[in-house]
Amino acid sequence: MYQFKVPDKIYMGDNIVASIENVFNLYGKHALIVTGPNIARSTMVASLERTLDNDRVKYTVLTNIEGEPTVSMIEHGVEVYRESGCDFIIGLGGGSPLDAAKGIAAMTVLEGTIADYKGVRIDDAVLPPVVCIPTTAGSGSEVTKYTIITDENTGAKMLLTGNSLLPKMAMLDYTFSNGCPKAVTAATGLDALTHAIEAFISVNAQPLSDALALSAIKRIMRYLPQAYRDGSNFTARREMSIAALQAGICINNSSVTLIHGMSRPMGARFHVPHGMSNAMLLNVCLNDMEMAARHNLARIATYLRIQAVDEIDASEKFVEEVGKLVEKLDVPTMSKYGIDRNAYMAAVDDMSFEAIMSGSPSNAPREYTADDIRDIYIRAYR
Repeated sequence: MYQFKVPDKIYMGDNIVASIENVFNLYGKHALIVTGPNIARSTMVASLERTLDNDRVKYTVLTNIEGEPTVSMIEHGVEVYRESGCDFIIGLGGGSPLDAAKGIAAMTVLEGTIADYKGVRIDDAVLPPVVCIPTTAGSGSEVTKYTIITDENTGAKMLLTGNSLLPKMAMLDYTFSNGCPKAVTAATGLDALTHAIEAFISVNAQPLSDALALSAIKRIMRYLPQAYRDGSNFTARREMSIAALQAGICINNSSVTLIHGMSRPMGARFHVPHGMSNAMLLNVCLNDMEMAARHNLARIATYLRIQAVDEIDASEKFVEEVGKLVEKLDVPTMSKYGIDRNAYMAAVDDMSFEAIMSGSPSNAPREYTADDIRDIYIRAYR
């Protein structure tokens, strides 16, 4: 039996934040807008504020989400939410503000600290409504039941999950990712590609997520290089926004696998943004899973009309195309990114254990042990 979950409402369009009417006031009377300092100074926040004014919705703007959200950021957000008398939350930005919005919503209701809920499913809590408006094409957090919060005390990136964390509404304004920097475009775009591929080869894959994954992969392979080369290419930005949302829906229903399981420990230890750590691991992990995932990777190749003589050839050629895309986007090696080799090798055993404990590798098309993952980490650095 399959279960397929998405937000109650998904709005998509050009300049939709500025033009939509009588939607935000369905969720409450006072919004906490969760964003980062750069977005807070942009026209995007001003556009959202005008729409809220027209809907007669009060708002308080929280701008402290710099980098990936931490336990202390969530605690501060909860304080502001309560002191301001807010009754719903709008996340505006990349994956970090969207994740923070979900984390803040959870802790307005749950007891203790958010660190207490690592590994605990949050399925039955009644949280304040969360509306998510992405400004990058990558994380898909606007349509998922996941949030990643960093615990400053341990350095761990905690994956929290549960149906209660799924936003009530996602609003995809195609214009909001215009002008996104090249490095961010590459990292977030490859994050979305990783979502779609992992969902398609996951042991939890299902028919509806498969259809969206294929569509997302096709869009990303075609339009991500264009968006990277020309940040003002509106068609490419629009198609990447759609693809990221599709891929987010995929992992919400079919989950991620090896790449994400390995990405989080590495990102936490060496302060690598989530999308970039996925991009650094994408090639080596996909090559390692190729034989076990061959049938499904060949299906992707067929969908992309990659010419091949048989299933083996098709699967290998798709993996090669992903490798070429990573090269086109100038993804740095770990060494060039600044990750010290000695420090990395010293952390490999712990990272391998944490990757296994995350549960994500168990969704991969073959079984992985900590020793297997240790070997992949070493190969990834080389």
